[in-house]
Amino acid sequence: MGFYDIVSTVAALVAVLAMILLSRSGWQILARLRGPVRSDSGLSLEGSLALDARRRLTVVSCHGRKVILLTGGPSDVVVGWLPDAGDHSA
Repeated sequence: MGFYDIVSTVAALVAVLAMILLSRSGWQILARLRGPVRSDSGLSLEGSLALDARRRLTVVSCHGRKVILLTGGPSDVVVGWLPDAGDHSA
């Protein structure tokens, strides 16, 4: 293997590594410039907890109200709606 072969191989490796690093940080920079993404659907995932290998508890926000879902078993179940932050009746 000659000197130019080694130089071209190293240059190609550096170019590929630079593209990988720039693409990752480039997407992050674009996301910061674009600002927060607003969803008009009113539906968002608040959190999720794995109970076992199949089942998962998920908290979903729907137009300001939160609901707990149990998914992954033989059927998906709505466990219940969480009370609003200002509601102290429960």
